[in-house]
Amino acid sequence: MNASQITAFQANGGFTPSAVSVVLVGAVFAVLLLWGVWALRAAYVGWSEQRITQRQFLGVAVRFVAMYVVLTFFLLS
Repeated sequence: MNASQITAFQANGGFTPSAVSVVLVGAVFAVLLLWGVWALRAAYVGWSEQRITQRQFLGVAVRFVAMYVVLTFFLLS
């Protein structure tokens, strides 16, 4: 965006584009963490009731950590 577009955006919205970016990135991470807690809890309940193996539980945990690391790399770099 050029300077006049940024000025128009701020005049009409009342906030800067960088503030919107921070809010959107924060929302993405909040949703990812909520989903991760839900997935890990569901996997833990399945593991504790012996419906899934320990290997499957660790697979869920590793996939969540990998998604979090990749998303952090792409959104915060």
